[in-house]
Amino acid sequence: MMKNSVLILLLVFNCTYSQGKFSKNDAEKFQKTINTEYADAKTSPLKEEDLKLFKSLEFYPINSRYFVNAKFVPAKNEKAFDMKTSTSRRPKYIKYGTVFFTIDGVALQLSLYQDVQLSKSDKYKDHLFLPFSDLTCGKGSYAGGRYIDLKIPKGDRISIDFNQAYNPYCAYNYKYSCPIVPSENDLNVEIKAGVKTFH
Repeated sequence: MMKNSVLILLLVFNCTYSQGKFSKNDAEKFQKTINTEYADAKTSPLKEEDLKLFKSLEFYPINSRYFVNAKFVPAKNEKAFDMKTSTSRRPKYIKYGTVFFTIDGVALQLSLYQDVQLSKSDKYKDHLFLPFSDLTCGKGSYAGGRYIDLKIPKGDRISIDFNQAYNPYCAYNYKYSCPIVPSENDLNVEIKAGVKTFH
């Protein structure tokens, strides 16, 4: 039976952000948390043979240039759709909004999504899913793209720390079913932040 990697990841990582302000401490906490979870056989997505040798994931150096305060524009009249995954599973998602920001002077935008099933839970009703790919994919980061967990902003600004970008569980183990990054979230820049490719 295929596992829902997004659900598991949301349960594991409660990423925190210093709203509007870069915090190296937050990024370091993220790295420590993900390494702790991956080292624990009860919560790790790693294959048994990889778990025995696991010491740490590889990360790009923490860099404040990859922390952005983006403009958030809520989506209107969006309908739930079947998100493509690495398997035949098609979970229901809805486009929740779009974020606009710049990195190194380049104007960029990404779509944010909400897992319809997960949003029915009181604990995760404010969670948003940000899958993205960039020019490092297959050249330092996982070829299939990476994810960031966010929370619904209270206003028209949202902080995004790419230093907290992580790989889908599929990057470590074929038994998982992971959402495929929508083409609209393919960035034509390098995001040298977050978790690197495995092996």
